[in-house]
Order: sequence, then structure tokens, then C-alpha cells
Amino acid sequence: MSETMRPAEPENGAPGCDKLLLVQAELDGELDAAEAAALAAHRATCAICQAAAAELLRARALLQSEPYEATPEAVRARLMARLRAAAPRHRPSIAPPPRPPLWERLFGPGIGFGLGAACAASLTLLVVLPQRGDLIDAVVADHIRALQPGHLEDVVSTDQHTVKPWFDGRIDFAPPVRDFAAQGFPLKGGRLDYLDGRPVAALVYARDKHVIDLYVWPQGGAALAAGGSAALNGYNVVHWSADGMNFWAVSDVERAQLEDFARLWRDAS
Repeated sequence: MSETMRPAEPENGAPGCDKLLLVQAELDGELDAAEAAALAAHRATCAICQAAAAELLRARALLQSEPYEATPEAVRARLMARLRAAAPRHRPSIAPPPRPPLWERLFGPGIGFGLGAACAASLTLLVVLPQRGDLIDAVVADHIRALQPGHLEDVVSTDQHTVKPWFDGRIDFAPPVRDFAAQGFPLKGGRLDYLDGRPVAALVYARDKHVIDLYVWPQGGAALAAGGSAALNGYNVVHWSADGMNFWAVSDVERAQLEDFARLWRDAS
């Protein structure tokens, strides 16, 4: 962070906040969902981090507003002439080594083939998602991220009375938690996530061998008041609102089954 973008130190000489670098990392999209949620909760009560975020946003807006100026052709020609003059006259004709496979270049030679292939496949899924910037895209992308090993659940339990209290103190609302094991949708656990510009509760359910993520947060923001459904890249999404909460369910399970899951929730509200 440059000196011009660094918030002023408090006048009483007290040290600045140790989370200032995280503010920059969040704006650069370098934090995962849990880190972004924790920083949002911290920033709500930290004047130093609020000032830093505002200053960074102002600087970014100023940079984006500057008009683009192409390099003059004369300058470009002089630069290319100097580069050509500095290039070695003779290059040894050595055959390049064989190019390693894509998964090894991305993840390093020490990674197992199975894990490398799985990670490469997950990156492909993320790349083909259309960049529409709406909430449906965000929900599907977050669901795909969560399917990677170690990301699906922060609390693992089939007991709703264990999962619900886990969210206490971690988010600013109490999400409803229900188990529909008798109807074929058992609760598997939950995690903290970040959607629609705020921390949300993600409840994890199973349907045979499929995973269903149910995102829950208070109404407001970009969420739609009326219910609806959509499909995106092989994933089905159903959303609705009830009792002041937004609900977004996403899975690769058949749409009819996901709508049955949503109906169970609405009937239980």
C-alpha cells in the first residue's frame, strides 16, 4: 500500500490496525469466503480499516477514470529498435525440453496425478461459467468451489441442534436449520460463506450421491423477493424468501428433486 493510500495514524500515537493488509487483499479478490466474512465483521467496528477501504476505493476510481493514451508510434519504433539491437546475435540451437502436462505446470511436480486432474477439472468448470456478474453466477461458482476437498463443511453433523448453534457469534443472524433425512435429504453440516456482499450461512444436504448447498441470509441486497429457478452449466438453482430470509439452493441433482427439497423447506416455514 503506498503512502498516499495509507490511512493516517491515530493522533494519540496508538498503533494502526494489524488487518490493514487484509483490506487491500479483499479489494484484490485474494481472500476466500471465510476470510472475507471475518474481515467484514471486523471492519464494521474498526474505523481505521473503514478509512483504509474508502481511500483504496477512491484511488481505484481515480485510476479507472484516467483516459487511456496509446504509445506514440515513434516511441514504439525506437523501443523495438533498441530491443532488437540488445538481442544476442547467435543463439545455440538446443532443443527445448519436453513440456510437462498442464496439471503439473499448474500445481507442481510433487502433486499426485489424481489430485492434479481433479483440480484442473474444477478450474475448467470455473472458467466456463459466464461472467454475468449476477447472484445466480455467484451461487453456482461458490457451490463449485465448496465441492473441492476440505471446503464443503466447517461443522460436520447430521444433528440440526448441533449445526444451528455453531453459527452463533460467527454471523449477525440466526439461520433456520432443518433436517429432512426422512424425506431423503439428510443434513450433513454447514459452513460460513460470503455472498451478496455479506457473510451467509451455507447448509449442506445430501441427495443420494449429490450435494445440495442451501445459502441463507436476511432479505435485502440483490436477492429477489419472489421465488424462482434457473439452470447454469449443469447446476440447478432454486430460490425463495420466507420469514425475512433469502434461501438459495444449488446442486447438480435433477431440478424436480431440488424443487421438492425447496418445497419441504417452504412447507416447514
